[in-house]
Amino acid sequence: MNASPAHPPHNRVALVTGAGSGIGRACANALLINGWRVVYSGRRLDTLQAAIASAGDPFGDIAERALAVPTDVTDPASVAALFATLQQRFGRLDLLFNNAGSGAPAVPLEELPYDTWRQVLDTNLTGAFLCTQQAFRLMKQQSPRGGRIVNNGSISAYAPRPHSVAYTASKHGVTGLTKTAALDGRHFDIAVGQLDIGNAQTDMTVRMRQGVPQADGSVRPEPVMDVRHVADALLTMANLPLEANVQFMTVMATKMPYVGRG
Repeated sequence: MNASPAHPPHNRVALVTGAGSGIGRACANALLINGWRVVYSGRRLDTLQAAIASAGDPFGDIAERALAVPTDVTDPASVAALFATLQQRFGRLDLLFNNAGSGAPAVPLEELPYDTWRQVLDTNLTGAFLCTQQAFRLMKQQSPRGGRIVNNGSISAYAPRPHSVAYTASKHGVTGLTKTAALDGRHFDIAVGQLDIGNAQTDMTVRMRQGVPQADGSVRPEPVMDVRHVADALLTMANLPLEANVQFMTVMATKMPYVGRG
């Protein structure tokens, strides 16, 4: 189901990382249907192509406006190649949605393997930094200058779940990246904000309905919301003029435990 009605194509260009599934796919498809030219980035080409196909083709020009680019956001060379391909194909970038992310099994802090810690931090934080760095370089020199960057923060950027040290630390780091990039981008017409998401219904949140650990030690199911609402929230941020910025937006299942968590 589409996040919003189709709008005629325009010249603005968006890049969505982690676009092959879940929140990334929903947001990339919503942008495409909203008229944007969209680069779908993720690890697997076949998954990205399937995501593009799932958007439909309301204007009969999907081959011209959508581009799948396999990328490892933890690899500086792969990220540089992604932006080179984007610039060659579309010439500019108006929106970057840093969405690619990784989680870790819920285990006691002292039992978390170092390699798992590194994987989560490298994907969620370093990956967002590398893409932001490349976006800054392009947005500063393109004409018209500037653009918008939105980071996927998560409720965990504010309130942790039990046994989530790597994911929570990475998302707190994303908040620091958002604030610093917003400050550094201000003089170059680069608006940077953060979308903090709670319990959007995707393959990754199936366990929410089955029951997840709570701060009091119990295990309880949690409400979820349709992922379309995340896409709608991103569109609200993306379609603002650069003179306005949503610094932080929280979109969440209304009845999930967040306010008063713990």
